[in-house]
Amino acid sequence: MTDTAPKNTAPIYDVTPGDFTTAEFGVTPSQTVGPYWHIGLPWADGPDAAPEGAPGRITLRITVIDGDRVPVADAMIETWQADAVGRFAHADDPRGAAEPVPAGFRGFGRAGADETGTAAIHTVKPGPLPAENDTVEAPHVNVGVFARGMLERLYTRLYFPEDTDTHAVDPVLTSLPESQRPKLIARKTDDGYSLTVYVQDSDPDGVETPFFEL
Repeated sequence: MTDTAPKNTAPIYDVTPGDFTTAEFGVTPSQTVGPYWHIGLPWADGPDAAPEGAPGRITLRITVIDGDRVPVADAMIETWQADAVGRFAHADDPRGAAEPVPAGFRGFGRAGADETGTAAIHTVKPGPLPAENDTVEAPHVNVGVFARGMLERLYTRLYFPEDTDTHAVDPVLTSLPESQRPKLIARKTDDGYSLTVYVQDSDPDGVETPFFEL
């Protein structure tokens, strides 16, 4: 009897010693974040950059909206920042590592968005930071956005509405066109601040949030 079963036509590669730098097939294609961060990235106290009861504790609510003006309900937000006096508990701080203010503050938060596209981070308002050429960075929170359809996270900043004097000299904020700066200024709420992040807009003068390369 003749064997009429289809033959495997997939390419077969020789196994050769080496690592990813010597492979001949190119880089494995990137994948979008999708909903998969839910599998291993969340942790119970992720939203609590400042512990419950910490002096000056506030809530930052960051809402992510896509290009169709639809809330991104599977987004994940990460924040990192200085403490309440503008210091870091890390050796890379050029002024030296400092005990966090308030006690228990860890400077980093991670939270998933709800059905409205909003993630809540419990933290403290950071102090200003020294910058190059004797300038000052206004109090701000760095924000990372993961969401469906993204190959890499987006980075932006949240500034506070009452700090107009330091906004005028902040080297990052002033590097943006004047029309773009208000998009990074949060709105005051009863228990903290809120910021809406628009991840896309076909209109270059539209609502899309400014993002930064790190």
